[in-house]
Amino acid sequence: MKIYKNIWFVFACLIMVGQIQAQSNLLQSGPMVGYSTMKEVLLWVQTKKAAKVYFKYWDVKTPAQKLTTESVTTEKKMGFVAKIVAEVNQGKKYNYELYINDQLVKRPYALQFQSQTLWQYRTDPPPFKFVFGSCTFINEKAVDRPGRPYGGEYHIFKTIVDQKPDFMVWGGDNIYLREVDWNSRTGVIHRYTHMRSLPELQALWGGVHHYATWDDHDFGPDNSDASFWNKKLTTEMFKLFWGNPNYGVAGGISGTFAWNDVQFFMMDDRYFRSSPDDKLKTPQLLGDRQIEWLIEALKYSKASFKFVVIGSQVLNNNDFSKSRWAENYSTYPVEQKKLLKAIKDANIPGVIFLTGDRHHTELSKLTEGTNYPLYDVTISPFTSGSAGERARKEKNTIRVPNTYVGIRNFSVMEVAGPRLNRVLTIKVMDNKGKKLWQYQIKARDLRPSRK
Repeated sequence: MKIYKNIWFVFACLIMVGQIQAQSNLLQSGPMVGYSTMKEVLLWVQTKKAAKVYFKYWDVKTPAQKLTTESVTTEKKMGFVAKIVAEVNQGKKYNYELYINDQLVKRPYALQFQSQTLWQYRTDPPPFKFVFGSCTFINEKAVDRPGRPYGGEYHIFKTIVDQKPDFMVWGGDNIYLREVDWNSRTGVIHRYTHMRSLPELQALWGGVHHYATWDDHDFGPDNSDASFWNKKLTTEMFKLFWGNPNYGVAGGISGTFAWNDVQFFMMDDRYFRSSPDDKLKTPQLLGDRQIEWLIEALKYSKASFKFVVIGSQVLNNNDFSKSRWAENYSTYPVEQKKLLKAIKDANIPGVIFLTGDRHHTELSKLTEGTNYPLYDVTISPFTSGSAGERARKEKNTIRVPNTYVGIRNFSVMEVAGPRLNRVLTIKVMDNKGKKLWQYQIKARDLRPSRK
């Protein structure tokens, strides 16, 4: 009898192991950590078919006290994606676990997130670190252009994890919709799923908070503008696959978030964009609604640094009128001048532009016609084809010397120092973690001069 009991015990264990393995096999991508506030954090996950998902999480200092999120059943129409809020307390670090169909799904890397700190009126704002970059092409042979693969060196994402950033800001072209994708819901979901499922990205999704804006390749075809007929679908999918705290505050996918004493303004450079040679009206990149909202939001913000994140370069003053690389704010001179003049006239301190798109990295510094130096930090690409030496020859007269990078790279940005003397340190690194250049900007140097 004892032998039979042992056999049944082993059999039951095998069934349980099989069930757990079956749930693990249902995981398509993630989990991913989205936005963080003092009271909640967004968790994201994608399954391969309809399944019930939820998370358990705990303060790292009290691991025995586990909390559980609500459960959500994923659906095909929504790409089998679940977005679930974890309720938290301020200034805490948490570990978490994923459950699919009530079975724990273990991951071979750390699953962790943090809530933001209540520092106001109490202490100096805490130091923090974030990663910024753009242009992520993941090869798919069946639909890529013939010839040499355009994407590569995906180990950059492990290098980013090794930097231990608090969060990451994706600056556009985060996916590359192909011809087979942008005309259908099935195609757009497939492209996001293909990118999200890259093995080298999973540890980054699971342990670092993520925020994003887009550019043409997330929005639609190459160089697409407001005329793209399927932009409502691509907007819906962007919101589904990313975890920003808000979208559409000024239309499109525009929004904002804060981290400690710094605020980010995520702009949409596609939804309202017209052709730069529009003869019927003044060509626009952001449009009046976004610019008006941005100026008012910048005026209201008390942030030490105010990062305006836009897919297209803002300050590069090269003449792009006869160039096929004309995706640049300088091709919209009336609106560009309007934006920069509004920042100056309103005496708004602390503005820094974060941009991508160009497949090269450079730092531009504008001092003429401004109240203080305006910087445009262009970081590109993560894994897409790089510009090499081509763009180095552009006559961007405000490029800071020795900041041009024509290979795959990313930036690590650290904000530290006392409340009234915060310092931003920008480090640009290659995909193996070698530092290529470093630059510091003091918040007190981004204040309008008193005359």
